[in-house]
Amino acid sequence: MRQVAIVALLVVSPVVTASDDFERTPVRYSQATPCNSVSRLQAKLDSGKLKLTYHKEHGYLPAVLTALNVPTSSQTLVFSKTSLQRSRIAPKSPRAIYFSDDMYVGFCQAGQVVEISAVDPKLGAVFYTLDQHETDRPTFERQIDGCILCHGSSQTRNVPGHIVRSVYADKWGEAILSLGSTRVDQSTPFDRRWGGWYVTGTHGKQSHLGNLVIRNRNDQETIANNPEGRNVTDLKTFFDPASYLTPHSDLIALMVLEHQAEAHNLIARATIQTRLALHDQALLNKELGRSADEVSETTQRRIKSVAEPLVRYLLFGGEAKLTDKVQGTSAFATDFAKQGPRDKKGRSLREFDLTKRLFRYPCSYLVYSEAFREMPTVVRDHVYQRMHEVLIDRDYTGGFGHLSSDDRRAILEILRDTMDDLPGYWRQ
Repeated sequence: MRQVAIVALLVVSPVVTASDDFERTPVRYSQATPCNSVSRLQAKLDSGKLKLTYHKEHGYLPAVLTALNVPTSSQTLVFSKTSLQRSRIAPKSPRAIYFSDDMYVGFCQAGQVVEISAVDPKLGAVFYTLDQHETDRPTFERQIDGCILCHGSSQTRNVPGHIVRSVYADKWGEAILSLGSTRVDQSTPFDRRWGGWYVTGTHGKQSHLGNLVIRNRNDQETIANNPEGRNVTDLKTFFDPASYLTPHSDLIALMVLEHQAEAHNLIARATIQTRLALHDQALLNKELGRSADEVSETTQRRIKSVAEPLVRYLLFGGEAKLTDKVQGTSAFATDFAKQGPRDKKGRSLREFDLTKRLFRYPCSYLVYSEAFREMPTVVRDHVYQRMHEVLIDRDYTGGFGHLSSDDRRAILEILRDTMDDLPGYWRQ
């Protein structure tokens, strides 16, 4: 069925060409030295300040999750063969994905490596593998050529990023691409999500494609209705989950994963394209003998073109509506919500709604992330300006009609209390 899948590290090994924007100066993705949670963790390992404990069954996975502060409750399980270790993946042996605000970790049963994608503030997604053989000096190996063909394409906004897809998967876990596929984000209708993934949770009368293995592609009724895949709270009828860290593939975790993967792509696009625009402007100013701080209308338009889609996405423009209450099966929703931060009234952008939409206050928690905070000042300022204009707009214009007056007031107040780098006009 159409399948939601983070495709982390693909088997093919193309050479990235210099025509890719992110390989141009000043970004130079392949040659640049990453600075993210994984590179900082590796520095601790190299210095001896930290060690990773090897687990007999799961290798370095538990230690990696702990060291990178990735909760086990974020576990989601995908059974389509859409990653590096495809031979290890099938409906009876799904791949596990764990994630945090800036990290994605993939694990296969009997896999040779743990797969990691780190959100780098300057480079977008940076991919690593960690060998699953016990050693005194575990090393995260950066992967470029084998990942960037798909993870640096139009599927990821033409920046190094993440892909969430919906495809048809057969009884071996092979994607039946002839039946179509869909790239998924927060705007994707509920009934087109999660084919090829296991999904635990309840969702009323809403249908989805999770827990569905295509055994007969001509059985259109089963494909359309997925009678055995709905409102599943126990995966034992599909496979034995005992060999995983948890028995869940939580519905709420999947929805959060879909939101933030695309948000990360848009943040990376805003960062990389702005860096390129400012670099081009500096070269032009030098060539024409202009002031070094002059910014042309063309450069301003380039920056605006990447800032506007980010603002719309962060404020959940176009989010698919829920028609029934949804509920997960794990501790993920509780673990996620308690992270905060909270405003003076105790409100947080991490609070869930789950009846009509994902979050109670429709503004992405990723505004607190390192990647967002370290965007170039000029584009971050533009995002702040547009968000402020939307939140104080009493006419609900500009495509933000989904935000009620109460929504706007609450988001404005939460951000004022929880962000210390807002421009002064936000405080007025």
